[in-house]
Amino acid sequence: MSALDLVSAAPRPSAVVLDLTGRTALVTGAAGGIGRACALRLAAAGARVRAVDRAAEGLETLTAQAEGLPGSLEPRLLDLTDLDAAEAAAAGADILVNNAGIQLVRPIEEFPPDVFHTVLTVMLEAPFRLIRGALPHMYAQGWGRIVNLSSVHGLRASAFKSAYVAAKHGLEGLSKTAALEGAPHGVTSNCVNPGYVRTPLVERQIADQAAAHGIPPERVLSEVLLKDSALKRLIEPDEVAEAVLYLCTSQASFITGTSLTLDGGWTAH
Repeated sequence: MSALDLVSAAPRPSAVVLDLTGRTALVTGAAGGIGRACALRLAAAGARVRAVDRAAEGLETLTAQAEGLPGSLEPRLLDLTDLDAAEAAAAGADILVNNAGIQLVRPIEEFPPDVFHTVLTVMLEAPFRLIRGALPHMYAQGWGRIVNLSSVHGLRASAFKSAYVAAKHGLEGLSKTAALEGAPHGVTSNCVNPGYVRTPLVERQIADQAAAHGIPPERVLSEVLLKDSALKRLIEPDEVAEAVLYLCTSQASFITGTSLTLDGGWTAH
């Protein structure tokens, strides 16, 4: 057989099938921002979505927005600092999207230790417990998708964000470990790493960033948040959700242990 024959005999790529009918997905931090966009996108693709958040009002709004979609959405009120409850909530999930996050902008010497602990609990320990709760079912069926919403701050550091940067760097390592362990069982694990996203979490940073850098709030976007981005705009939650959805498809089965960077060229420097 010639080399040309070998090339022609190779499997041809098929169109990406954005159909998750029959799959159960769990999304944390689902009441707003990226989590909301992911929950709605997965439900639009036919998944049964467990929407986890501690904000009851936000979950009510999300449930109303999901009406009429091909899939379904089940709101679950849960504080992820209850780690046992978090692990239990993930049982039976085919797809796990670890998205929930909190942020505080302070110099290290002024950073409250209790807040540092809470950030690490919600953004690193809770994902570990959720993955731990989801894997037995995924392994048993030989299929699973874990998508961890990391950040450009999982790859780069910024001043005044010690807890957030530490949590995201830890999440990167956890995700890669899950990828190595899950590979023989048909389970992939990846990070999605957006730059600054147009969410309430980013909007709430403006005043803190202005104080930390000693500049007026109106200069924060251009001089701090987008300073290192080649594309001078915020990324939209829906754009992030599309990347998450792709990683959940069968065509993404060979993508694991990696970080999909959506940072507008930030890390190209």
